[in-house]
Amino acid sequence: MKKRWVVALGTAVIFASCAKEGKVVPGPFIEKLGNESVSVSQFKYVYQKNNGNEPDAYSEKSLKEYLELFTNFKLKVLEAKQQGLDTAQSFIKELEGYKKQLAQPYLTEKSVTDNLIKEAYERMKEEIAASHILINIAMDADPSDTLKAYQKIADIKKRALAGEDFGKLAAEYSQDPSAANNKGLLGYFTSLQMVYPFEDAAYKTKVGDISSICRTKFGYHIVKVTDRRTSRGEVKVAHIMVRAAEGISAEDSLEAKKKSDEIYAKIKKGEKWDELASQFSDDLGTKNKGGVLPFFGTNAMIPSFEDAAFSLANVGDISAPIKTPYGWHIIKLIEKKGLAEFKDLEPTLKTKVSKDSRSDLNRSFLLARLKKENNFTENLVGVKLIQTKADSSLIKGKFAINNADKDLATLLFTIGISKFTIGDFYKFVTDRQRAKPTYSPAHYTNLLYKEFVETSILNNEESHLEDKYSDYKNLVNEYREGILLFQLMDSKVWNKAINDTLGLKNFFNTNKENYKWNRRLNATIYSVSNKEVLAKVQAELKNKYWPASEHKTDAIIFDLNVAKLTKDDSIRLNNVANILNHDKHLFIEVAGSVDNKENAKSKKTLAAEREKLVLTYLKSLVKDSTKLSTKTVYNKLVATKSAKDSKVDFFYFSNANSALEKLINEKQALTLLITQGLFQKGDNVNADAAEWKAGEQVFEKDGRVIYAVVKEVEEPRYKKLEEVKGVAISDYQNYLEKEWIADLRKRNPVVVNEIELKKLVKQAQ
Repeated sequence: MKKRWVVALGTAVIFASCAKEGKVVPGPFIEKLGNESVSVSQFKYVYQKNNGNEPDAYSEKSLKEYLELFTNFKLKVLEAKQQGLDTAQSFIKELEGYKKQLAQPYLTEKSVTDNLIKEAYERMKEEIAASHILINIAMDADPSDTLKAYQKIADIKKRALAGEDFGKLAAEYSQDPSAANNKGLLGYFTSLQMVYPFEDAAYKTKVGDISSICRTKFGYHIVKVTDRRTSRGEVKVAHIMVRAAEGISAEDSLEAKKKSDEIYAKIKKGEKWDELASQFSDDLGTKNKGGVLPFFGTNAMIPSFEDAAFSLANVGDISAPIKTPYGWHIIKLIEKKGLAEFKDLEPTLKTKVSKDSRSDLNRSFLLARLKKENNFTENLVGVKLIQTKADSSLIKGKFAINNADKDLATLLFTIGISKFTIGDFYKFVTDRQRAKPTYSPAHYTNLLYKEFVETSILNNEESHLEDKYSDYKNLVNEYREGILLFQLMDSKVWNKAINDTLGLKNFFNTNKENYKWNRRLNATIYSVSNKEVLAKVQAELKNKYWPASEHKTDAIIFDLNVAKLTKDDSIRLNNVANILNHDKHLFIEVAGSVDNKENAKSKKTLAAEREKLVLTYLKSLVKDSTKLSTKTVYNKLVATKSAKDSKVDFFYFSNANSALEKLINEKQALTLLITQGLFQKGDNVNADAAEWKAGEQVFEKDGRVIYAVVKEVEEPRYKKLEEVKGVAISDYQNYLEKEWIADLRKRNPVVVNEIELKKLVKQAQ
């Protein structure tokens, strides 16, 4: 469904009827569809937009071909309107949702955004080290609480400026939870890593100085800048980690350090990094990928790890083990890069700035501009009245409009010619109110009134976007027509072709000549690097199945002399059954073994009992019981003097070609390639080179040895519907669309204005 919507919208975009710059001026028509005219300017715009740069642009042939497509599109949209789809509530609701999204770029101050993006980039060239002190206060707190918080941070700043130790003040007074331990220390950071007011205060403060008091969503801050340095850019490293979390015993901590030193010694001796990472690293997410981490910059990692990574000078350099709260790390430098060019970072910065707290600044500028443009006028008498009338019902979240209130018609403000009254505000309040027991009624009224004003200004602007911006009007029209086209195409073509099984069958039978198999070779083709490998492959083929080492299930451990499944064992066996049921090529062998202390029964008998217990349980869950068997290698697995567990092990095997490929290619990729299927001439070069007859054959092709096992040669035949159902449905959809368009043209006769069409040709000459 989603793909179809994209197709429909794409078609609408191609045939949008309004120019992106300026309004479409009504003029001569290029064609008439029944009683509806389509202007030359509409057609010329979309043609220029999509064909204007083509070598044959404005040739008579190109214009006529495009007009044909354009006409078909317009006929479909006209049909949707004639059916009233554009007046349906579901359509209106869906379009309104898209309009909200499309409006967002127009409800912003582009110049402010551009400046913020440039500012962010310039600041990214530098990294700042700082400490801070925070006094918590919510942005919407009561003014009296806000004043208390401000006075408190102001007193702390006064003491810091007087010479008291900033770190001690932070540890004692800062309400940042980490301050008690780190004394307010933040380390290094750069642009877009802190909320904007905090960042702004820090970047505007000299090293050694204390910033002005700044307010963020967290509260009031003062910032002491301790250092500035040029951006270190980004670094890409690999690491081998030995886990040693904080709080472990001293003995375990020493053991972890010893292990990391031993790994480091192996690296210095020249042992392969990737193999050591795979074998020893405790970072499960990277150990099998050489320990490689994504690029990172300042303030993205634990400082000790970060500093060690950036201190590596040359690609391939390796650090001695360094400690972090997670354990010991050996770090290898893979790549370093500086700050990217502005043009490369601009799209990313634009996205970040739009989501950053900078957007609050943008909103403030936008609201100020819209107030001025729309002559926003406030009636202070009305505003004072709503503050006076505020009562406790509001902070309880139980405010209700009194329809007998004579003040409901009192004006609060105007936006252009639109008037907003106390009654309008009260309707807004009933929708937005929430219980706020810590607020005063007057304060909560002020907050809601501010929100009401801003919402009203933005809604007013949004309602006039199509009048102010032709490109927005064009976008809305594209979505409007795209939604209509999707709905109609879905009912007339797409779903109809899928659900009309009888129609599809009749269409398929009528067009059987379009669905034929040519002569085909049913074969499995083994392409190997040399004859020695071929011999190994042929020997393995006799086994008919190969280890599937990617599947692993922990053994089931039994108590001594006991053959009984626990609840956890049942859960594990359910998972095994699920694996087998979802892979038709996979099967399993189970093997019981015994502890060397067991002596209550014959050890072989006890092992067999456990195998039977497991197999019986699996057979109740696995759809194909032939996938289950026991190993017949008791003497190799059980009753050994060194055996320490009473258990049943699981061994997975697969008869899929991929399993054989994996086995043969273990040491070198592409040693064996297997292709299996029905091949027509031209489908596969090795199949083309083979003799088309049943049997086995070996030949050389392009420097490789080819072993072809031909099951049969299938003669040409008609395809069955189930073999090509997807293609047949697609063809049926095209057929239905053509029939539908023919009907639309019959009901809405198309008359092309040849004179105007020829004028377009002349314009190109």
